[in-house]
Amino acid sequence: MNILGIGGIRSDASCALLQEGHLRAAVEEKKIARRHHPGELPEHSIAFCLSQAKLEASQVHYVALARPIDSSPESKLHLALRSRFPKAQVILVDHHTAHAAAAYYVSPFEQATVLTLDCTGDFRCGALWNAQGTMLHLNRELYFPDSLGHLYGRVTELLGYRAQADEHKVQWLSASGDDRFVPLFREILPLSQENWPRVDRSFFDSDRLSHGAFSAKFYERLGLLDNEPVPGEMKPHLAAGLQRTIEQVALEMAGSGESLCLGGGLALNALLIAAFERSGRWRKVYVQPVAGNAGTALGAATYTWHGPCRQQQRVCMEDLFLGPSYSAEEIKQVLENCKLRFQYLQTTDELVERAVGVLGDNKIVAWFQGRMEMGPRALGHRSILASPLDPYSTENLNEFIKHREPFRKFAASVPEELASDYFDVGSNARYLATVGRVRENHRKTFEAALLGPSGAIRVHTVSEKENPVYWRLLHAAGKKTGLPVLYNTSFNLFGEPLVCSPRDAVRSFYSSGIDAMFVGSFFLEK
Repeated sequence: MNILGIGGIRSDASCALLQEGHLRAAVEEKKIARRHHPGELPEHSIAFCLSQAKLEASQVHYVALARPIDSSPESKLHLALRSRFPKAQVILVDHHTAHAAAAYYVSPFEQATVLTLDCTGDFRCGALWNAQGTMLHLNRELYFPDSLGHLYGRVTELLGYRAQADEHKVQWLSASGDDRFVPLFREILPLSQENWPRVDRSFFDSDRLSHGAFSAKFYERLGLLDNEPVPGEMKPHLAAGLQRTIEQVALEMAGSGESLCLGGGLALNALLIAAFERSGRWRKVYVQPVAGNAGTALGAATYTWHGPCRQQQRVCMEDLFLGPSYSAEEIKQVLENCKLRFQYLQTTDELVERAVGVLGDNKIVAWFQGRMEMGPRALGHRSILASPLDPYSTENLNEFIKHREPFRKFAASVPEELASDYFDVGSNARYLATVGRVRENHRKTFEAALLGPSGAIRVHTVSEKENPVYWRLLHAAGKKTGLPVLYNTSFNLFGEPLVCSPRDAVRSFYSSGIDAMFVGSFFLEK
C-alpha cells in the first residue's frame, strides 16, 4: 500500500510517502527546490519521495491532499493529480484533521487527547479530539477570528516583525520580559465558561492595515499615543505578556489527563510545549515536531492509512531524517566542480577526531551528514556547531554568521543518556521541540545560551540509534574536554531554508564566517 501525502499547498508545501505503514520519505518543497509558489504542487518533493521508495507514479494507490488548497482552482489541481497518478484514488483531508492525525498516529500513545492550534485553516483555528486505537473523534472546534495563532501574528507585526514568518522571534524575545502585560492580554483573550477563548474585538480596528491593526483602546492601555511605535524597552514585556497568556489559555483548552498530543502551527512554540510538560496537568505530552503546515502531508498520509484504508497497524516514524542524502561520489563531484581544496577522511573515527580537534580550537563548524531533517529544526544532520567552552561562540554565531538578534539563543546538543546530568528537560527535546533548564552547578558553563534569567535553555537530546555519528561526536568531545555538549543551530543563512544538497552547503559555507565544514567524509577549511 503506497500512500503519497501532500500538504501546505498554500504555504510550506511538502510531500510524504507512506509505504505499508512505514514513513519512507518526507521533505518540504522550499528545501529541495529552494522555492515554492503558493498553489502549486510540490513537484520536486513528489519526485524525491517516489525516487527514495523506488516507485513509479503508477504504483501509488492513494494521493492524500491536505486542505486548504484555495490558492488554485480545485478542479484543476484534481485533474493534475489524476493525470500524474493514473491508478491512485485522491483523498481530500480537512486541515485540522491532518494536524490531529500527524500528532496522534505517530505518537507512542494508544489513546490520548489531541489539541490542534494554528492561525487559521479552512476557517478553523483550533480543535480538540479524543483518540483511541486508530480512531479520531472530534470534540470541539475553535473558529476564526478567535484564534490564538492570529493574535500571535498581530503582535509579531506590532513588534516590527513579519506575521506568519517571524513568530519564533517573538517567542524567544518573550523570555527576557516580565508579566506586566499579562492582565491586558487576558482581557483581549478571555475564556468562556467552557474554558475556550473568545477574542475581544474592541482591541482591534478593522480599518487599520498595519502594525497588527490594534485600536486606540489598546494603545491607551499601553500608555502610548494612538498608533505610536512601541518603544524598544517595552517589546520584551509585550512579547512575554502574549506568550504567557497563550500558554495559560492553551492549558485551559486542553484540560488534564493521562496523555496529550499537540499539533498545528502553534505547537512549534517550544516555550508553549515546555509549559504543558511542566504544568502537571498531563502525565505524558507528545508534540508532532513538524507541527505546522508542512506536517499536514504526514497527517494526510497517516489519516488515509487508518481511515479509507482501514489499517490497524500504527504508523512507524523512527526519526525525522527523511530527506535526501548524497553519496561520496556525488559530494566529490560538487567539490571538484567548484574547484575546492578538500581532504577525504577514510573512517568515521578519523571524521570524529578531526571535528573534535577543530571545535576544540574554538572554530565554528558546518556539519552535513546523512539524510536531511524534515521540519524547521536542525537535528545534527544539517547543523552549525560550536563548543560551549568557547567564550565567544554564541556572539560569533549570532553576529557574524547567522546575522540575527542576540536574544535568539542556540540549542545545546547532548547524548540522551547524559542529558539529566546537565539539564532538566522533557522527552520532546528529542526533536528540539521544547526547552529545559540548566542544572545549577552547570549554569555558568551555559550562561551565554540561557533564555533570560530563569535558566531556561534549548536542549537537543541525541540517541545513538537515531544519529550514531553525531552521538559519537558528542561523546568524543566529552572525552577530550569533559563536556559532551555542543551548541547546535541550523545550517542556513539569511532566512533561507535549511541546506539540502552539497552545493547548497558549499554556497552557505563560503558566504559566511564558518571556519570549517564536514560534508559526509570530506573536510574543508578556510
